[in-house]
Amino acid sequence: MSRLALAVRHVPFEDLGILAPALADRGYRVQYLEAGVDAIDSEAVAGADLAVILGGPVGVYETGRYPFLQQELVAIGERLRRDRPTLGICLGAQLMAAALGAEVAPTGRSEIGYAALTLTAEGLESPLRAVQSVPVLHWHGDQFAIPDGARRLAETPGFPNQAFALGPRILGLQFHLEADASKIEQWLIGHACELSLRGVDPAAIRRDAERHGPALARSARQALDLWLDGL
Repeated sequence: MSRLALAVRHVPFEDLGILAPALADRGYRVQYLEAGVDAIDSEAVAGADLAVILGGPVGVYETGRYPFLQQELVAIGERLRRDRPTLGICLGAQLMAAALGAEVAPTGRSEIGYAALTLTAEGLESPLRAVQSVPVLHWHGDQFAIPDGARRLAETPGFPNQAFALGPRILGLQFHLEADASKIEQWLIGHACELSLRGVDPAAIRRDAERHGPALARSARQALDLWLDGL
């Protein structure tokens, strides 16, 4: 029987992207749970063979505005308590950090566009070593603190907490390793208001997606394979 990879999606275009083929090749059957639409059942989330918590343009701390976030935090917390394989991306990593008791807060600034990571010593020994020299897509203004007991894996100038790992099965990424550069136009349309507000030129992101996309797709696949191999 195929294994279930449950992907919690917050906006349609922030999907598994280039990670989907890697999961299919491993024999995973992907099921999307649409946050804010589908019921978030803690047992279902905790019981999946693999969970990927994807990104979105809301803040972990906005539970009053977006009540589904509270249900999602409870479900993620139960999964992490059981130490089940979980990958969080951007908002997903922030939700994981919050569920583990770490602070998540706005920084008052933003990081949007393609840029390389600086890996910590522990990051160089992690699956992220596969993306050490490849610019990845950043798209955030919030930041998580590193949960107690977790290892800090990567940083960028002004954003020291770009990734954390808690044991071999729990990995949180502030950046978007999954983004399919061939579909970057969906991101530019979906986040048009934010780009305008932040004064970010979509043409620059479009050019960088074309320039870095192929190498990122290869390196992201390698990083995911290394993580899955270690589960």
